[in-house]
Amino acid sequence: MVAGNGKDTESPALLTFPCTIDVKALGRRSPRFEAIVHQLVLAHIRPEDLLATSHRDSREGTYVAITLTVRAQSRAELDAVYGALSACPDVLMAL
Repeated sequence: MVAGNGKDTESPALLTFPCTIDVKALGRRSPRFEAIVHQLVLAHIRPEDLLATSHRDSREGTYVAITLTVRAQSRAELDAVYGALSACPDVLMAL
């Protein structure tokens, strides 16, 4: 469908579900940050769909980026994961 402005209003899906995707969360480095991220993500996906976890500290060690590789079953599930991460005050950024 094309709207009056000439732009396509029904863009094709960028992801086909189920799919494997990296979910990243950035926060202040603390002993509990990784556990918080895991808890938030696992509230919305099955434990067997958490495939891998890695982390990377900032140069100064103040911040940490946690990357979780997950198998998302649906767009709604992925949206729920990002919504939970974005709502958490400990998560400064979710990608």
